[in-house]
Amino acid sequence: MNASVLFDTQAAANGMRIGVATLNAPQTLNGLDLEMVQRLYEQLQLWADDAEVAVVMLKGEGGKAFCAGGDLHGLYRSMQQNASDDAWNNDYARRFFESEYRLDHFIHHYPKPVLCWGHGIVMGGGIGLMMGASHRVVTETSRLAMPEITIGLFPDVGGSWLLNRMPGKTGLFLALTGAQIGGSDALFTGLADFMVASSSLPDIMASLLEQPWAGHASGRASGDETPGASGRSINDGLLRHVLNAHAAPPPSPGPLRQNAFQINSLCSGNDLDQIVEDLRDLAGHQDAWLARAATTLAHGAPGSARLAFTLQQRTRLMSLADVFRTEYIAALACTVHGDLKEGIRALLIDKDKRPRWHPATLADADAEWVQRFFRAPWPEGQTHPLADLGGVA
Repeated sequence: MNASVLFDTQAAANGMRIGVATLNAPQTLNGLDLEMVQRLYEQLQLWADDAEVAVVMLKGEGGKAFCAGGDLHGLYRSMQQNASDDAWNNDYARRFFESEYRLDHFIHHYPKPVLCWGHGIVMGGGIGLMMGASHRVVTETSRLAMPEITIGLFPDVGGSWLLNRMPGKTGLFLALTGAQIGGSDALFTGLADFMVASSSLPDIMASLLEQPWAGHASGRASGDETPGASGRSINDGLLRHVLNAHAAPPPSPGPLRQNAFQINSLCSGNDLDQIVEDLRDLAGHQDAWLARAATTLAHGAPGSARLAFTLQQRTRLMSLADVFRTEYIAALACTVHGDLKEGIRALLIDKDKRPRWHPATLADADAEWVQRFFRAPWPEGQTHPLADLGGVA
C-alpha cells in the first residue's frame, strides 16, 4: 500500500536541501484524512529543525488536484457512531479538527519559506494548507473554492480569517455561494502570490536546486553565516526570484473581479436575510458564473449560510489563533447540530444530491439558533484543545 503522503529531500548545488511533501491520494483528489494531517505535521516539525533544509514544498500527486478537501467519509462514520447529542463524544472529529487546525496554524508561522503548488482543485482543507504558505502558486488549471455550504459545514481551516481579508465583500460572497475561482481571482483576493504555467514545475524545481540558499549544509556555513531572520529573508527572496522568473503573463480579470462592484453592493450591510434574497435573485443573470453562484446558494444549507456569516462577523478583529479556536468549537457543533451529516449523505454516501436541510429556511436558522455553535462542548474545567496556539495573528 502506498503511503498517503510522500516525503523527499533534494540536494541543492551548495549542499542545502529542498523538502518536498506530496499528498499521495489522487483517487480521492488528495483529500486529507487524520493520518495524512498527522504525518505532515510531524515531518514539517522535523524539517523546521533541520539546519540543512532551506525551503519546504507542498504539492499533490496527479494532475487533477492539490487537495480537494478534508475527510468527509471519516467524519460521516464518526457521526453515525456518535448516537448522542454531545459533540465531545465524537473522538474522531475532536482529533481530526484539532490536528488539521494545528497543522494549518503551524504552516502560517513556519520558520522557513513554504512553497505551495496549488494546481487543479484546491478546496476546503486544501485552502487551509495553501493559505498559510509564504509562497502560494496557482496555474491555469487551478480551481479554488470554499464550497462548504453544499455539505452543511462552513468555510473552516481559518477560512473566517482568510475571507475577512479579501477585497470588499468578496469573501462573504464566496462563503455564501461556494463559487469557484481561477488563478486570476486567486491573485485578486490575495489567496495566491504567483501564477505560472503548470508545465513549468520541472524547470522551477531545477532552478531551485541551483540557488545559493542561506543556512548550514553538512556542518559548513553556506550563504548566510548565521541562519535566522536574515537567512530567512535571503531564502524568501531567492524563492520569490525563481517564481517571478517563471511567472505567466498577467492574466485577464476573473469573474469575481469583474463583478466585484455588484458583489460589494449586494453583500454590504448586516442583514443576512436581505443579502441572501438579493444574491438569489441573480439566478437568472446573463453572467453564467453569477447565476451558478446564486443557484448554489439557493440549494445550499440555510444553517451554513447563517453560521458562515456570523463567524465572519465575530472573528473580524480576532487573531488567527483565536479564529482557529472559534472555528474548532463551531466545527464540533456541526457534528451534532445543523446539516453536516445530511449534506455528506446526499453528496457522497447516497449521492442523490437531494439534501433535506434542517433548518429548512434562513428564517428558521436565525441569530438565536446559531448561538449553539459557539458553546464550548468540553467538560467544565477543561481548557481549549488549541489553547497553546498562542494569540499571534
